Amino acid sequence: MTASILIIDDERGIRSTLASILEDEKYKVYTAEDAVAGIDILDRKKVDLVFLDVLLPKMGGIEALERIRRDWSAVEVVVISGHANVDMAVRAVKLGAFDFLEKPLSLDKVLTVCRNALALQKLRKENRSLKKNAFLARDEIIGTSAAINGVRELIKQAAATDARILITGENGSGKEVAAKAIHFGSARADMAFVELNCAAIPDTLIESELFGHEKGAFTDAISSRKGRFETASGGTLFLDEIGEMSHSAQSTVLRAIQEQKIERLGGEKTIETDVRIIAATNKDLEKACEEGLFRRDLFFRLNVIPVHIPPLRERTEDIPVLLRHFLETFDFKEAELEEEALDFLVSYKWPGNIRELRNFAERIAVMHRGDRIDGKTVREMLFKNPGVPERKDNPAENFSGVPADLPKDLMCRNFNEARKIFEKYYLEFQLSKNGGIISKTAEAIGIYPSNLHAKLRKYFISTSNLKEER
Repeated sequence: MTASILIIDDERGIRSTLASILEDEKYKVYTAEDAVAGIDILDRKKVDLVFLDVLLPKMGGIEALERIRRDWSAVEVVVISGHANVDMAVRAVKLGAFDFLEKPLSLDKVLTVCRNALALQKLRKENRSLKKNAFLARDEIIGTSAAINGVRELIKQAAATDARILITGENGSGKEVAAKAIHFGSARADMAFVELNCAAIPDTLIESELFGHEKGAFTDAISSRKGRFETASGGTLFLDEIGEMSHSAQSTVLRAIQEQKIERLGGEKTIETDVRIIAATNKDLEKACEEGLFRRDLFFRLNVIPVHIPPLRERTEDIPVLLRHFLETFDFKEAELEEEALDFLVSYKWPGNIRELRNFAERIAVMHRGDRIDGKTVREMLFKNPGVPERKDNPAENFSGVPADLPKDLMCRNFNEARKIFEKYYLEFQLSKNGGIISKTAEAIGIYPSNLHAKLRKYFISTSNLKEER
């Protein structure tokens, strides 16, 4: 396919000369006398490469470059100027320009840069295609059950639209795979698929991760940084574990979805975004809305097309084909699964769902020797650590992570109440275990010291005898 090139320059002679040279090389060429007209062409035509002058009327070249990189990230841009300096060239490249050419233009260099830019674009397209094919080869939705066929059909219908999607299902059931299937089956397949696990980001950093920040926005912001909304522009943003997002972050996400605009932390510039949102959760968000833990208006915004992934125990007929798929993934193809082993696997409840089955398959591939997999092997691989003598004592008596003096009525309370009680005792225990040192305790339990302080305040745990440093 012939590449398309757009020339944006207010000098008619430059436009005419460049167009003539590039058309001689069999490229399709569009021209515009200013950036506003150029952006209109980008809106209407397929363009692969832009030659962009810096000094333009109506909209400056640098501003136009930022707009192109934001809204047409796959388009390569070569900046040209008759008033070039090193600072301008560096700035243009930092903003995403492929190269910077100084007027008067060397025609040989123009053609060389043009070929190199288009070659890079082609390479990037091939890379995206390889990623897509790798996904389809490894992580496609496997199974022939009625339940999974229904999910597959729903995903196919949803992928054809830009509608927001809420994927629900237990941990390990395949929500991320479903999200990728939607993205790679959509018109956005060649653009970015950006993921954010909301449960893995501290509350204090979630908005920076989502919307980015400017230099100096907070103590550790030593440089400006794009957020996930900007990175995913033109593609898909997958918000995993959305039910764990804080109320303040929920509000800003709702506003970003409604307005399709964001502002970086510490910034004043409004940035337009074109992002498809796919969210996922293992929680009952409707119940969370009733309990005041999740914004109802955000729930309705996200839940345009609900997709529920059934747990493995509800699609047991898919277990043999899934197991064979995973064993082949780990280059373990020769072993035959005996009927007793298969019956046991089908009757097992798989609390970890497909993730647990995949781990089991990897364990078989690494540890098993022989050409048959019997029931005894399956039970050992599922419930024991092969090669390690079975413990005779009670593991519960050796677990030191929970205080022994938890309230006797703990199991009689509702889940939220029980969780709060456990968390309070757990924090007190870990503080005691780590000598009352905040930083050491935070590191031990995997959270930021600021988050630990917030939890101590939440549970009214005294901090008078605690220390900040080791």
